Amino acid sequence: MRCWIFSESLSVLVLLVWLGLNLYLFIDTFHWYEEDDAYLYTRVMLGSTLAWARASATCLNFNCMLILLPVSRNLISFIRGTSIVRALRRQLDKNLTFHKIVAYGIAVNASKFSIFPGLSFNCRLNTTTQILTTIAGVTGVIIAVAFILIMTSSTEIIRRSFYEVFWYTHHLFMVFFIGLVIHGMGQLVRGQTPQSLLLHNVTYCKDHYSEWEKATQCPLPLFSGSEPVAWKWIFSPMVVYIGEKIVRFWRFQQEVVITKVVTHSSGVLELHMKKCGFKMEPGQYIFLQCPSVSQLEWHPFTLTSAPEEEFFSVHIRVVGDWTGALNLCLTSFSKQKSLAVDGPFGAATTDVFHYRVCVCIAAGIGVTPFASILKSIWFKCCNPNTELTLEKVGKFVYNSFKKFTMDVITGLRQKTFYGRPNWDTEFRQIAENHPSNSIGVFFCGPKALSKILQKSCNLYSSADPRGVQFHYNKESF
Repeated sequence: MRCWIFSESLSVLVLLVWLGLNLYLFIDTFHWYEEDDAYLYTRVMLGSTLAWARASATCLNFNCMLILLPVSRNLISFIRGTSIVRALRRQLDKNLTFHKIVAYGIAVNASKFSIFPGLSFNCRLNTTTQILTTIAGVTGVIIAVAFILIMTSSTEIIRRSFYEVFWYTHHLFMVFFIGLVIHGMGQLVRGQTPQSLLLHNVTYCKDHYSEWEKATQCPLPLFSGSEPVAWKWIFSPMVVYIGEKIVRFWRFQQEVVITKVVTHSSGVLELHMKKCGFKMEPGQYIFLQCPSVSQLEWHPFTLTSAPEEEFFSVHIRVVGDWTGALNLCLTSFSKQKSLAVDGPFGAATTDVFHYRVCVCIAAGIGVTPFASILKSIWFKCCNPNTELTLEKVGKFVYNSFKKFTMDVITGLRQKTFYGRPNWDTEFRQIAENHPSNSIGVFFCGPKALSKILQKSCNLYSSADPRGVQFHYNKESF
């Protein structure tokens, strides 16, 4: 446990800060609506559901502000590329995990925000039609439907088997955000105006309900709705998102020349491309779009070429509708072949060269990020003028495309292990051979194996910071 906390200390800190900010915003807003004099009459009518709903709305706005930042890939890549702190780079590689956590936060707060006002208004309105005639009611339904579609299509099964469904429904976030902004314009929650408060003795009025409008201390109150604030929360991340789209559109306009197309017997499509001004690092990935297949879909693929080569390449496993259509388009003589490329973007495996000792583990098509790294190592070893921090690389590959893998590692002196290793034996041996090193463990493959490797890294890392430390890095898109 101690080793896990030491290894994941920054992740734990980020999670605690996020939870702390949510808790603070909730308590602060809840207290405001429970105690503020302007909402005395509203509290009498709605009870504590007012405070619960408004506190949930504040947390909802906060998480909506955060949700786009982890998927702003150009921003993440820029911060990652300029950071010299290894722990920060590893944290940035978990951007999608944080994106999912924030999404759960939105789901929880959106549910509370929907339930508590509903409990109050359903008791006072005769029909559902009356609720849906308000701006807040209509936009509330739109927000709920959009979010339910986004969440249900983001499950692992849908995302893996029906990526197009996941891709298109995820863009309903625009409907969600627009609905969120308009929702507050209905000004459904109203507080007493400052001028009206001056005429009221709130201390007296709150204990004498029967004398409202009769006693001089409690004249007929005047109410006004509060200004909408959702747009203030999401304005900055939306600017970043629009900037990301502008960069993507600019890259989309740049010509991509396909220099080579190879269809491997293992069902893998190999593409060699050239693009003016394209610069990459080992382990990075790109997004590909094929206008002939779909003008909206972009799919991520790891670069398998080395920076030292005159082209950049990807290896694509042909499974699913989009990759099948891409394979047909690029191997057909009758169709026009054109691609658009967005990227490259930084990934976990780009940190390989920051360690003196590293272990690279691949399963299936997960070998692709290491192809670029192994090629680059080979080029660097052939160049006597290149200084290489990396001293030793251990590689484990199984259930993979061996012919492709063998081509990649030709010329390297370090042995590559095929098959399913005994991880306890391997990690114990590595720890004994490098008792005081920080060892980078890089993995690309299925989630089940990832959990085993992460557990092994924590288990065999020394409790003493001066001892061996295994730093786990998982490739994810």
